[in-house]
Amino acid sequence: MLPWSNSSATPLSQLLSFIFTFLSFLPHISWASEWIDYSPDGYATMTHYSLPENFVAACGCTSTSTNYPTAAMNQMAYGSSTSYGPACGQCFNLTLLNSFLSNPPFYPNVTNSVIIKVTDLCPLSHSGWCNATTNGPNAGGHYLNFDLAWPSSSIPDDFFPSNEPLYGYTDFGVWNISYQSVSCTNWEGWNHAAALGSVANLGYSACCPGNPTGSTNETCPSYSDDNGIPPDTQTSGFAIPSSFSLLPVVALAVSLLSHMF
Repeated sequence: MLPWSNSSATPLSQLLSFIFTFLSFLPHISWASEWIDYSPDGYATMTHYSLPENFVAACGCTSTSTNYPTAAMNQMAYGSSTSYGPACGQCFNLTLLNSFLSNPPFYPNVTNSVIIKVTDLCPLSHSGWCNATTNGPNAGGHYLNFDLAWPSSSIPDDFFPSNEPLYGYTDFGVWNISYQSVSCTNWEGWNHAAALGSVANLGYSACCPGNPTGSTNETCPSYSDDNGIPPDTQTSGFAIPSSFSLLPVVALAVSLLSHMF
């Protein structure tokens, strides 16, 4: 007999007792997807967001880093659901290919590229461009999204080409891009010491190596992993990946109920 049952209880009360006991264990079940393991070069989507200058973002990089090109990376590739992750401090060369949402797609007659440093996290969501997991890509078919901090004093105002007479607007919002992992010695902020490293008074909640090479000693750990936070935790609440199957849970429930009656 199960510990929550008793001989005098009715089958209905036993069932309700079981349900409440079972549900109490749900917060302890791990629903997490694995982190996305991406190649050093490939294709991605790019969006952009407003990041105030001198703002300390998720990695805890110095505020001066915002004076140079930076970007956020989608959560499951970034490697943490909060604070710092393995992507922090990494540098990439991002090249615009074509607009994604416009009809027809816009292919610029110029090739614009920018070398960015990852300083921020683009949170996981049920929709949007930072929602890729190991179970599937974002709406653009890519597992990486770079959310460029733009407008920025370090990036030209016309970095994103457009054709307003044809489309009626100038900001396409989402771009298909190519990316290449590069040494941060190529980043515009490299020769400015104040733009490198972490904010000292943040202590262990900051990690922003100047030029991570991939070795363990020069790559940030995952704050989520170190603190037992599920990788796919969302700022809006607890998330269950779409691929998660309730079948084993139901089977367990049926098995337990069979011992009750």
